[in-house]
Amino acid sequence: MTELLKANKIDQQKPKRPGILKVMQSILAGAIGVQSDKRREEDFSSHSPWPYIIAGILFTVSFVVGLIVIVNLVLASQ
Repeated sequence: MTELLKANKIDQQKPKRPGILKVMQSILAGAIGVQSDKRREEDFSSHSPWPYIIAGILFTVSFVVGLIVIVNLVLASQ
């Protein structure tokens, strides 16, 4: 019985890989600056920073491309 409890504690201490939805929520919350301390701690305790880095780069590129498209559409309509 105690071995089961020890194994359960070890599993709870291991950082889990974040899901795609959690990464997207963190990126969007970070982009507008409203991320809670609890979520930030969860993000920094995750297994690897690469999902957040890749998602952040993709978000930034898509945001800039979106702004360029909107500006070109507005300028073309004048």
